[in-house]
Amino acid sequence: MDFLCYLIFLLTLLIVNSIIILGCVPYCSPGKVTIIGIEGGIVMQRQTTMIKNSDLNRKWYVIDASGKPLGRLASEIAQVLTGKNKPTYTPNVDCGDYVIVVNAKEVELTGNKLNNKKYYNASQYAGGLRVRSAKTMLDQYPVEMFERVVWGMLPKGRLGRQIYKKLFVYEGNEHPHAAQKPEALEVRV
Repeated sequence: MDFLCYLIFLLTLLIVNSIIILGCVPYCSPGKVTIIGIEGGIVMQRQTTMIKNSDLNRKWYVIDASGKPLGRLASEIAQVLTGKNKPTYTPNVDCGDYVIVVNAKEVELTGNKLNNKKYYNASQYAGGLRVRSAKTMLDQYPVEMFERVVWGMLPKGRLGRQIYKKLFVYEGNEHPHAAQKPEALEVRV
């Protein structure tokens, strides 16, 4: 009992001294005591910023995929599309930017993935399984291949489909989005 009284006395002494010496105000909530400092008469609190759709400022980026590994590039693109590269990231809001990928046909796959990796499509009918190798996909359908890889890294559901609509992939070097004035984005791969 004496130890508990002594502990309460020390705690009150600490709070009183912090008010007098540091100019801080104690903030008590059930179960914990927090000291909030005062700067210039304004109480400073740390809190998580939850961005709203009305506060969003989206940018357009162009990424050149030539000579870069597919998976590493796709993960960086997924970060930009979801907005996880911004300090205002909010999980339940589509706060990412638009991404234009050019030269999707010149992306690289490491190892023996060109021959070993398979892409499957099923039509839900008996015998309706279609199997393509990564080499076939890269030669004939590079846009679909790139979109499927990025889609695998995005959240599934309504928000994921909304995020996915901000991705534009093109085989060649040209794109029709010059009016949006996209910035070149260098990715770390």
